Amino acid sequence: METVSVTLSVQIACPAAEGYRFVADPATMPQWAIHNVKGIRPLANNEWEIETPRGAGKLVPHYEQEFGILDHEFIDPKEGAWAVSARIVPAGTTDSVYMITLVRPPKMPEEAFRQGMSLVEEELQKMKCILERQVGTNHQ
Repeated sequence: METVSVTLSVQIACPAAEGYRFVADPATMPQWAIHNVKGIRPLANNEWEIETPRGAGKLVPHYEQEFGILDHEFIDPKEGAWAVSARIVPAGTTDSVYMITLVRPPKMPEEAFRQGMSLVEEELQKMKCILERQVGTNHQ
C-alpha cells in the first residue's frame, strides 16, 4: 500500500499556550527543524524565506492561535509545495500535544517520503527538548 500521508505527534511537558508561542514564531525553526530549515528571514506579507538543505524555499504561515492551528505552506526548491496541517493542543494544564500531518508530494518516491518522516520525528523530539528546557527555566 502506498503511503499518502503521515500524522506525527509528540507530547510535551509544556502548556499549550507556551508551546504555541514558540512554534508560531518562524524565527525559531532553525533551532528545532534541524533537518529542513538551516536559516530563515522574514519577507513581506507574512512570508518567510527559508534556507533548506536543498536550496532557498519559502514558508507561508496560516496560524490561528485561538484554536492552536499552526498550518503552513512549506515551499521546497526541489520537492515542491507542502500544505502542512499542524496543531498544538492542551493535554491537561501543564502538558500539550503537537501534531503534524504531512502529505507526500505526488512526484516524491515513497521511500524518500518515509525517510523524511524519520527526520521530522527527530525534529519533533528536538522541539520537545527545547520547550521542556524553557518551561523548566521559566518556572524555577
